Amino acid sequence: MIVAGHQPNYLPWLGFFDKVRRSDVFIIEDNVQFERQGFTNRNRILTADGIRWLTVPIEHAKKSILISEVHIANEGEPSWGRKHWLTLKHSYCKTPYWNIYADFFKETYEREWELLIDLNMHLIKGIMDFLLIKKPLVMSSSLAASGRKTELIIAQCKELGADVQLAGNGCKEYIEQNLFEKQGIKLVFQDFVHPVYPQARSMFAPNLSVVDYLFCVGPKSW
Repeated sequence: MIVAGHQPNYLPWLGFFDKVRRSDVFIIEDNVQFERQGFTNRNRILTADGIRWLTVPIEHAKKSILISEVHIANEGEPSWGRKHWLTLKHSYCKTPYWNIYADFFKETYEREWELLIDLNMHLIKGIMDFLLIKKPLVMSSSLAASGRKTELIIAQCKELGADVQLAGNGCKEYIEQNLFEKQGIKLVFQDFVHPVYPQARSMFAPNLSVVDYLFCVGPKSW
């Protein structure tokens, strides 16, 4: 059984969903520390003015908090959802698949979300349906596994009965590969190659939020 995992990013890039579809079980790492200036509450899209960040405003805690504890700053920025929706609409309303997926995003941004994790999971599950990915998601907070970095990953694999861990290329710098072999777990790396596809603008921009691919290409093979 192949297990992979990642933090629940906001409107993740295509590589996130590639890792999901290549796994048998995918772990949502919701009980790790929230990384400021990361991708958990923001991502990039392509607009008429170039690449632009869509950022969900969050309440800034005085101490480090887990991803599952992050609150959205609705009082400070009550119109953030409308801004995100209108930015998506103005950027992609003329793309081939806009009319197929627009209602889902419109409904999402019309709702008031309290926790970032709830918003992100709603988007991730909806996009998985659009990309025809049907794989079970497990919240890491529901597992008994503990430890840091490599130790945690191995403990999660053991708890789920996995014999293969699918890791992203970004893990190569810190993951202790020899420990997996000692535990009888095969470690493989994703090596995702981002596809080049027709975008709404002339020059191709890779590694954007998956919504760019979704509106321009739809659920075709990738």
